[in-house]
Amino acid sequence: MSYLLYIETSSKNCSVGISENGKLLFKKELSEASFSHAEKLHPFINEVLHSSNLSIESISAVVVGMGPGSYTGLRIGVAAAKGICYALGLPLISVGSLETLAKGVLPSSACYIIPMIDARRMEVYTAVFDEQGKVLKAPWAEVLEIHSFASYLKQRKCFFVGDGSIKFQSLTSHANAHFESIPSEPTVKHMVAIATEKFNNKEFEDLAYFEPFYLKEFYTPPSK
Repeated sequence: MSYLLYIETSSKNCSVGISENGKLLFKKELSEASFSHAEKLHPFINEVLHSSNLSIESISAVVVGMGPGSYTGLRIGVAAAKGICYALGLPLISVGSLETLAKGVLPSSACYIIPMIDARRMEVYTAVFDEQGKVLKAPWAEVLEIHSFASYLKQRKCFFVGDGSIKFQSLTSHANAHFESIPSEPTVKHMVAIATEKFNNKEFEDLAYFEPFYLKEFYTPPSK
């Protein structure tokens, strides 16, 4: 019996869950513009454990959203995940936040899935996946303009998902461009299949060296 604890804090959505043998038992999440992860994360962990009738000692591994995304959110989530793993001697599994977004799309035909996470101004963190979730282009930071993703749009339908996709929707009217009515955010619900496979294959992170995938270097403006 394997129980995995999930933590996803790369976006405004503070998302926590528990799975049993690849099936999500409970999740607790809240999306707030104020990024209340520091306040909500640990109570959410306690709540999903209680709802599952489990103690923290019952957990087999911790799964964390590795980013890219919010610097602060990622630091909070990864610090919590590593702390639990260190304390209990548990393995750590990471799942890319763009991969999590792509996993939430269920296409009915051949297409490209292009998740986008807001990186402020007209920039997004993005990647390209096929309809089966295979990575076709690894994550990168894109400054959006009217010709962004032109080569993909020329070939087939493209599903743009995530909070960053709103920016591109304002730039394109291409017939192959499809957007969500309500932009999605990374959620533990879509991490389970990926993490369970990694757990079964023992694809664990090195606790001593694991860091969030920021994609871009963290920059702190000089104080005035």
